[in-house]
Order: sequence, then C-alpha cells, then structure tokens
Amino acid sequence: MRVPKEGEFITIQSYKHDGNLHRIWRDTMVLKTSEHSLIGVNDHTLVIESDGRRWVTREPAIVYFHNKFWFNVIAMIRDNGVSYYCNLASPFLIDKEALKYIDYDLDIKVFPDGEKRLLDVDEYEAHRRKMNYPPEIDFILKENVKILVDWINHGKGPFSPEYIELWYGRYRQLSRK
Repeated sequence: MRVPKEGEFITIQSYKHDGNLHRIWRDTMVLKTSEHSLIGVNDHTLVIESDGRRWVTREPAIVYFHNKFWFNVIAMIRDNGVSYYCNLASPFLIDKEALKYIDYDLDIKVFPDGEKRLLDVDEYEAHRRKMNYPPEIDFILKENVKILVDWINHGKGPFSPEYIELWYGRYRQLSRK
C-alpha cells in the first residue's frame, strides 16, 4: 500500500458493496499517516457524485480513516461548533489512484451539542437485501456501530476537542507554506 506524505493531496473514492462508484473527493490534504490510519482535511473540496453532480464542501473538515475499523469520521468545523458525520464503511486501502472504501449506508451524525442520530437505516436495509450483504458484514457493521458510539460517548480519537485543535492547527500551518 502506498503511503502518502504530510501535505500531499490525495483523492478519496467511496464505492457501494456491488462495486459501483458512489462518490469522489478531489484534493484531500494529508495531515498524518500511520501504519493503521490516515488523517486529512477537506476544505472547499470538489465532490463528484456517482450521477455526475458536482459540489464543493462548505467548511474545513478533518477526515479520519482506519484500516482496522469499519467506519470513517468527518469532523466538520463550523461557526457553531464541530459536527461529525460518521460513515459505517469498510476499512480503507490506498493504491496509486486513491484512498478507497466501501460505504455501507449507515451513518451516525453528531451535533455540536452532543446529540447523536443513526441515519439511513432504511437505505441500509434496502441495499442489504438488494446487494446481498453477507451476514458477516451485517454483524461487523452492527458491532462497529457500538464501537463508534463508545468512541463518541468517551471523546475518543477524532471526537476529542484536542484532536480537532491539533489537526486543524496543523492544516493551517501547512496551508500557509
């Protein structure tokens, strides 16, 4: 697996279980890589949907990917505080083209006041039947929802204020170079 360097820009591609491309983020700045994780930032980043629709992210967002956990985390830095969008997804991999993962529909949104919402349960169930998610995937995803909620409840990793401060500060340093 190719390891991008700090300050380098990469593309992120999400797919669905059936192999179809779901969404592309262009030019995500890498802030840190380790053996198991990648931290980056999107700031006014071009996003291309599978239907060709294009849009640009509105605010800086710290992105967290791990190659052991079945989720990724997007911490959106807004005027009213940090909101989190957590995708239940396969662990990531990186090749010459992009950072890639499979999006499994379920999402958890965390609002600045700490409120949590599990989203897209109906979409998950419809895709689980349509794309024949194996029972093992269903089990893994439900277990990772529990892990993710535990991280949120205990301010672990990307859910700690120190994490956001550290990585947003590093992004500001790198973007001034």
